[in-house]
Amino acid sequence: HVQLVESGGGSVQAGGSLRLSCAASGNTGSYNCMGWFRQAPGKEREGVATIYVGGGSTYYADSVKGRFTISRDNAKNELYLEMTGLKSEDTATYFCAADSSRATCFYSAKGTRPQPGQFPSWGQGTQVTVS
Repeated sequence: HVQLVESGGGSVQAGGSLRLSCAASGNTGSYNCMGWFRQAPGKEREGVATIYVGGGSTYYADSVKGRFTISRDNAKNELYLEMTGLKSEDTATYFCAADSSRATCFYSAKGTRPQPGQFPSWGQGTQVTVS
């Protein structure tokens, strides 16, 4: 597995921006698909965005399309989520996740919603609060 550590969360007013980062360490050559999930209190964890490490193909949940951008820096083993136009409904704990399977990102890029169970490696989460 790979170890993941998120950073960059915080409190922001509606309409504001935040950039989340996820630093990967350990067996970083083992993962092909990375993603951001979020979980609000009392709600299920949901996939926000995914990116194929080898090629950059992406998935975005409909609720964040046009506002969030996922990217990665393979040389630094880092994953990012640029969030703009934040809304109160974006308030949640955001998690970075990694999967060794290429299929996960292949199918999510075609529109299949990524599921938490597909990702064996997780960070501890970072809180984003939009007021």
